[in-house]
Amino acid sequence: MKKFYFIGILLVVLVIFSSMTAEQQSLQHFLQTTLSTKPFEAQLSQLAIPYWDTIVSVDERGYFAFVEFLIRKSAHFLMFATIAVALLQFRLHPIIVLVIAFGIALGDEFRQSFTPGRTMTMQDVWLDSAGAVFGIVLWLIYRNLRQQKATSR
Repeated sequence: MKKFYFIGILLVVLVIFSSMTAEQQSLQHFLQTTLSTKPFEAQLSQLAIPYWDTIVSVDERGYFAFVEFLIRKSAHFLMFATIAVALLQFRLHPIIVLVIAFGIALGDEFRQSFTPGRTMTMQDVWLDSAGAVFGIVLWLIYRNLRQQKATSR
């Protein structure tokens, strides 16, 4: 039963954050106070990420907006890695988990397209799916290491 609660909580959190406008989710003020010295600015300035028919970089968006972009995309990636691991607890085949995670990502992006100031993009669906693959791979490695340890006793 706890498995159902955990996946339910993850999905509710996903819906809540995806229902917020970009302004409501903004971390700009927090980042400006927390990272006022702009740590790693030189290293981050070397990055240029193609995203939604544009290039996202420190030069294009500024340091704080770029860091926020990285945080938001990392959060999506890690959320879907966690969703995948949670789904694997139901003893589903990893391919089925990936298909379900892809469906959740697609549905989330579609629903998000109705939120003012937000858009639906397949790049985010692919990023979410990559997060799910990451979670599946980590879980498979963990499971195999655990099985090896159990059989070596």
